[in-house]
Amino acid sequence: MSLQYIIDGYNVINHPLFKERVNGKIKNQRFALLELIKRERLAGSSKNKITVVFDGYPNPKDTPDFGESEGGRCIVFSGRETADEQIKKMLEGAANPRNAVVVSDDKEVKFFARAAGGRTLSVEEFIGLRERKRANKDSSVEPELTYSQRYKITQELRKVWLE
Repeated sequence: MSLQYIIDGYNVINHPLFKERVNGKIKNQRFALLELIKRERLAGSSKNKITVVFDGYPNPKDTPDFGESEGGRCIVFSGRETADEQIKKMLEGAANPRNAVVVSDDKEVKFFARAAGGRTLSVEEFIGLRERKRANKDSSVEPELTYSQRYKITQELRKVWLE
C-alpha cells in the first residue's frame, strides 16, 4: 500500500525547524524543501507519492523541478485558491483518503483530513522524524524537549537577555 503525501509547502517553509536550515529568497527555500524531501526521504518509501502544494501561481523561471518522472512526485500551485482549499479538494477527490498523509500545521486542514479518513503529520513531525532517528543512533538518551519547546524557550530568553 503506497501512501499519498500532500504537503502544504509554505507551511513547511515558514516553520522554524526548516528556516533554521535554509535562509534566502523564497525561490531557494522551495528548492531546498524539495531537495530535503528527496535527500532525507521524508516520505519514506520511494513508492509513496508526494504532492507539494504552494499558494499562488508559478513563475516559470523560479519553479523548481521536482522530477515528476521519479515516482509520482509533483508540485501544485493553487492559483486563485489557497493551498488549504487545494489540499481539501485533493482529499475529496482521492480514491482512497485513508492512504493520504497531509503535512500541515493548519488546524482546519488537519481536521478536514482526519474527517475525510486521512492521516496528518505536523511539520515538526514530518521534518523532525529523520533528525530524531539520527539522534537516537548517535545517543541512547532522547531529548526531553521538542524542537518547538526549545525554540520558544530560546525566543523568551532572547527577549530577557538581549533586549
